[in-house]
Amino acid sequence: MRALRFHAARDLRIEEIAAPSAPPPGQILVRNRFVGICGTDLHEYAYGPIFIPTSPHPFTKAHGPQILGHEFGGVVEAIGAGVSHVQPGDRVSIQPLIMPRAGDYFADRGLFHLSPELALAGLSWAWGGMAEAALLNDYNVVKIPDSLSDEEAALVEPSAVAVYSCDRGGVRAGASVLVTGAGPIGLLTVLAARAAGAGPLFVSDLNDARLAYAKSIVPELITINPKRENVGEMVRAQTEGGVGCDVALECVGNEHALKACLDAVRKQGVVVQTGLHPHENPLDWFQVTFKDVDLRGAWAYPTHYWPRVIRLIASGALPASKVVTAKIKLEDAVKEGFDALLDPSGKHLKILIDLQA
Repeated sequence: MRALRFHAARDLRIEEIAAPSAPPPGQILVRNRFVGICGTDLHEYAYGPIFIPTSPHPFTKAHGPQILGHEFGGVVEAIGAGVSHVQPGDRVSIQPLIMPRAGDYFADRGLFHLSPELALAGLSWAWGGMAEAALLNDYNVVKIPDSLSDEEAALVEPSAVAVYSCDRGGVRAGASVLVTGAGPIGLLTVLAARAAGAGPLFVSDLNDARLAYAKSIVPELITINPKRENVGEMVRAQTEGGVGCDVALECVGNEHALKACLDAVRKQGVVVQTGLHPHENPLDWFQVTFKDVDLRGAWAYPTHYWPRVIRLIASGALPASKVVTAKIKLEDAVKEGFDALLDPSGKHLKILIDLQA
């Protein structure tokens, strides 16, 4: 079967590899349908290996070359003994986190995403979404309703990141929320905050095209370009009492965006760091103390979020497909997908690869 595999930085290859064998007990064979190109995939392509193990992963034993892709869905082809929650022919979304189900502090408490032995399909597991098929554990495969499209099945994973970010911030109806970064995760976070009833909503980004696209998706959204406007001043000017926003969600992984969040949030507000920072970044800890703020991280998502996020998307409350700007074939994935998304002058947000095209 065809698969897109990471060999080294700037070295992705579409190769013919052996298809997965019949699923053993507790596993499921999925025929992949759509897979999204994530920012993590882009970082691996540009600078990796980062998360892709160069020696066998301590839990999964996986290592490169690695089939990429952890945002995906498909159709169940076969099930191993003991699997009862899906059947062949079921359409599914993939929850890609892989870890011990018991035996460490976090797994024993249901906090599987915090396990020190965490792996991901498409990064540190033998299979991923950028291939025609994948072999997965039973807990990685979630049946989707008829009201969820094949494309939306591949958007559950990034939407779960956005929903968890809002949860970590305590976003609720009537809360004023700033999101820094109008990329795919940033826009999904805006949509998740709106689904929670938040408002007013602000988004900042250096890219005017992205800001315009964000405004077209959420007309009431207040857009800010930090090259021309001071983020904190703009937020304070349009929040009750001029005190700043209740919650600021950093979805870039950029020190200036994080500082803007701290400046814009009100006293006793919450700042959530969602984007992955590439290195240590300074922060004005006097302001953290003086403003009495909560500063929280948001790592991935609890694995039990899948049914909730599926309902949000299927109901239309979180219209995730609006962040998709292109669908491409697997053979065009490097040039029209990875390279296009890394182009500073590019206009794309989320690109999906159609495995059946």
